[in-house]
Amino acid sequence: MKSIVTSALFCLYCVVSFAQSKVDDALLLDYYQNQRFAEAADYLKSSYPEPVTDIKALGQLAYTNSMAGRLAFAEDYYQRIYNIDSTNTKVLISLGGLNMRRGNITKAEGYYKKITARDTTNFMVYKQLASISRDKNDLTSYIVYLQKANLLNPAEPDVAADLSDIYVNMKLNTQAEKVLNRAIANDKENIVLLNSLMKLQYAQKKWPETISTCLKLVNAGSQSGLVLTKLGIAYYNIKSYECSLAAFMDIDEQGRSETSYYYTALAYKALKDQRMAIVYLDKAITEGISPNTAAYYGEMADSNEKLRHYKNALTAYQKSLQFNETPMVYYSLANVYDTNLKDKRSAVKYYKKYLASKPPVDKQKSFIAYSKSRVAVLSK
Repeated sequence: MKSIVTSALFCLYCVVSFAQSKVDDALLLDYYQNQRFAEAADYLKSSYPEPVTDIKALGQLAYTNSMAGRLAFAEDYYQRIYNIDSTNTKVLISLGGLNMRRGNITKAEGYYKKITARDTTNFMVYKQLASISRDKNDLTSYIVYLQKANLLNPAEPDVAADLSDIYVNMKLNTQAEKVLNRAIANDKENIVLLNSLMKLQYAQKKWPETISTCLKLVNAGSQSGLVLTKLGIAYYNIKSYECSLAAFMDIDEQGRSETSYYYTALAYKALKDQRMAIVYLDKAITEGISPNTAAYYGEMADSNEKLRHYKNALTAYQKSLQFNETPMVYYSLANVYDTNLKDKRSAVKYYKKYLASKPPVDKQKSFIAYSKSRVAVLSK
């Protein structure tokens, strides 16, 4: 009896193994080569009936579903492999990567940390952990992981650039220079590294060097507002005002900023063109002020009204008018003077200003009618 059961189990094992290996490799390769991963995933699923226990089969299913964008299915297959073999580092990397793609950085972090617990030499894992720490606004961990990744691979440009930028922000220019020198020695024309070098040289106020690096970037096609602004400022600081203006004029409208307008004005001043200096100083002021400032003061005034702090409300409404003469602000001023402070003269003044500001009739019909009636009553 025992031998019969054993034979039956053996036959069942052979059937399952045969079923799980019956895959047309040529057809599968054709799916892969033509990027038809969804069809490949469906084909594999039909070829491997559940329960799938073969690691190779699970690996095919996991990879193909991942490439097809079926991330939840891919994660399930990789997890099943991990349950069979918890020492499989490649599977942990895949699980971490899938969760990064799904936006689940906390789960991804857990998988990557499992890898570092057993292997402290995996560069890509530390790079991913640095990315996760940045997304979590964990600056300390971000720096630590970048340092570990950079130590393992000093030539990798993305990590070197990120670490250098952090050092520059922390005013640790010497450390930033060491990191960049090692990376640039391996790739002198890398745009990512040159951008970070530009930031470092600018922070060090090495103006000729900044100009040289900026021009390399411009010649390579990198003509962002940041690059041209730093180029213009560097030229300004070596008193090459015409070149400074030329750099600022090359910035497209969307790339211009308060800083670029300000230094454009300074360059015009240095060239004794006071009219153009005034034009660009005005642009700098406008750019430096939030377009929502009037609304902020209006909300502040409204809150003061609700607190019955009427003088503070009036001050805030007046501030709002300095940034944008909105009809409803005039109406609100009139209403405070009329209803709360019983100041007829001021109320009439602002009701008239409200009416003169041409408020939209379709939206403020009742306010217009009320203002006219109050002017008539208060003027008697």
